[in-house]
Amino acid sequence: MGADVIVGADGRGRCTWAETGQSGIRDYHDDVWGTRTIDQSAIFESLTLGVFQAGLSWSIVFGKRDGFRRAFHGFDVVTTTAMTDAEIDELMRDPAIIRNRAKITATIANAHALHGAWPGFLDLLDNARTDHAAPQTLADIPTSTPAAERLTRELKSRAFRFVGPTSVYAFMQNVGVVNDHLAGCFRAPS
Repeated sequence: MGADVIVGADGRGRCTWAETGQSGIRDYHDDVWGTRTIDQSAIFESLTLGVFQAGLSWSIVFGKRDGFRRAFHGFDVVTTTAMTDAEIDELMRDPAIIRNRAKITATIANAHALHGAWPGFLDLLDNARTDHAAPQTLADIPTSTPAAERLTRELKSRAFRFVGPTSVYAFMQNVGVVNDHLAGCFRAPS
């Protein structure tokens, strides 16, 4: 087992980032990250967290995940598309989320884009799917790939905002389009 995989208290090998002690990270690693989903709310959540992560650490964003869930109506796409300027103003005063107007409005725009693109969106993700051997170390995990760059261009052409190759690659990891669990992690691809 490599240095970037550690054995948790339950005896399972995990990517080191899952054992930070931050609430919910381990469950996220075990149950979400690298797991293919077709659930619209889960996909929208992943896109949203990527928007807010731009320029910040995942630790900060993940720590506000419950606040984002409340702010964007459980990541319900249709409800989020109906958000008003008054609701945006209210979110700008909400310390439970990252108060950035451009990112809030981008999230609402992305809800519109996702709602409009949904019939073919899962096919778009399947076309970006990348299968590969489990990375050996954290340094082996790319921050972007040609597939992420292609998906970024496609998302931008469909009016998605605050999407770049790095955030799109993280999105691909989050929704299981790629599985970058490290060799030795119980969630690693076989």
